[in-house]
Amino acid sequence: MADTPDIADHAQIPVLWLCGPPGVGKTTVAWEIRSRLIREGVDAGFVDIDQLGMCFPEPADDPGRYRMKTANLRSVVAHFQAAGARCVIVSGVLDAARGVAAEEIPQARLSVCRLRADHDQLAERFRARQGENAPVTEVLREAEALDAGGVPGVCVDTTGRTVGETAELVGQRCGFRPAGPANRQRRAVLRSTTADGSVLWLCGPGGVGKSATGFAVYQQILHAGHTVAFVDLDQLAFCGPPGDHRLKAANLAALWETYHAAGARHLVITGPAEDAATVKTYTEALPGTAFTVCRLHAGADQLAHRIMLRGQGEGWPQPGDPLIGLPPEQLRRIAGAAAAQADSLEHAGLGDLRVDTTTRTAQQAAEEVIARTGFGVRAKDSGEVPLM
Repeated sequence: MADTPDIADHAQIPVLWLCGPPGVGKTTVAWEIRSRLIREGVDAGFVDIDQLGMCFPEPADDPGRYRMKTANLRSVVAHFQAAGARCVIVSGVLDAARGVAAEEIPQARLSVCRLRADHDQLAERFRARQGENAPVTEVLREAEALDAGGVPGVCVDTTGRTVGETAELVGQRCGFRPAGPANRQRRAVLRSTTADGSVLWLCGPGGVGKSATGFAVYQQILHAGHTVAFVDLDQLAFCGPPGDHRLKAANLAALWETYHAAGARHLVITGPAEDAATVKTYTEALPGTAFTVCRLHAGADQLAHRIMLRGQGEGWPQPGDPLIGLPPEQLRRIAGAAAAQADSLEHAGLGDLRVDTTTRTAQQAAEEVIARTGFGVRAKDSGEVPLM
């Protein structure tokens, strides 16, 4: 097993962690801060902490999976620094009583900023995101705990402020600055783990429903009584040039070690795979696992329909979704590229099996994937999720 890059002899990397209750705008504000840095020419990494703890049932000695997430963040930050990042922006919930265990991320020069909002506005935002039946009482209870918990760091009130205004205020209040470009040369990011188990990888063109179907498979295996983990590969490489499979594979190996230690033996991953060489990058990073690669396919019209919906903010809630807010002309070009990629993958016959999602919901596609692969145990229907 190759360890996390040793950066003990290198300067710490600035890490800004935005925390707060659900619905307060952590991810949106964090992504805005990161986007501004990218426009200024700063290679800034981004990670949603929730994406580093999708392994259930959670360990009895780690309620909330805070230690699990921190361990994974330590690896991701190290890999981002090795890949050339000058800072990392983190969004997500932390332990209201303990705060962030900064000593467990020694390579980070950590700044914590807690976002809050008046309860009426927080409830309104949360309902807008989750629907009228959202568990608002639970969110408000968490907000009260954070207000009373004395989490170290800066607190910024988002009440009545836009995302841009909040991002500007966070920068001013925290005094957050990325590291200078000197000695920030990009280094190879390599890591592997011998942790065993079974991996199901759902790949395919953009808009085909990889994340929604993969998450439905994950839920079915979880409901069947297994300890299982879920990873969206795109969430592991918000750093450097897009599509860096070595960086994704290194982070995946780190996460799998943590999840394996928590008892997981099944891992569902979603993300693009252009060719057999791409698949090999991941199988070499997890040599102790048995991989099953399932390629999802959909017709050009359906891909275009789903991509247009994602551009409008509908469909799978993906942090940092690059399609949201794009003009229709650009979305149509992206849809055309997705259709061409689907044709290319069809011609290459990539994957151990192919599942057509054109007329299927995510739940239906997941049922077929499980039936045809035998991955995990088929569970009761947990509801229909539209593929968008």
